[in-house]
Amino acid sequence: MVYYYSLRYGAKIRAPHALVMTFLFRGGSLKDKLRAIVKATYTHSRNLACFVFTYKGLQALQHSVQGKTLQSHSFLAACVGGWLVFGDNNNINSQINMYLLSRILFGLSRLAVEKGFIPQPKHDPFPLFATLVWGIVLWLFEYYPHTLQPSLQSSMNYLYHDSNTWHDITDFLIFNKPRTR
Repeated sequence: MVYYYSLRYGAKIRAPHALVMTFLFRGGSLKDKLRAIVKATYTHSRNLACFVFTYKGLQALQHSVQGKTLQSHSFLAACVGGWLVFGDNNNINSQINMYLLSRILFGLSRLAVEKGFIPQPKHDPFPLFATLVWGIVLWLFEYYPHTLQPSLQSSMNYLYHDSNTWHDITDFLIFNKPRTR
């Protein structure tokens, strides 16, 4: 049952994203695009299901061996599952791991305030966060684009470079790319 729920959740998350990104940025025939969407959805769903199965199994094993549940059990089970399932460096795993990293940084910041390691900010730190995120990503894109993930490079190219070329209204309605003569 856990495996089924994980597969279903992965498909609900990945399929719409793959559909949009594939039709926006991927070339090829309709068949190639559909194949890419199914492959991305399958990979995401399968990996998530395998991770959940591994994590819950290792949690249960540790509880069975020690007779109680410890915070370290969650960390160790997730580390093993992360290494086995999400340790392969591919586009799907890279995207999932980066998504989680952003959520982890927010969570650790809140925990640091909660535990008193850093003081409660007097003002909302989100504007500073947004300032730094956008400043850094555009600096990287303009001067070191090879350091960014390919899908982010594609999005940035579309927004900041391809938009410099304008032919007619079809550029706005379809997809503006420099035309070759």
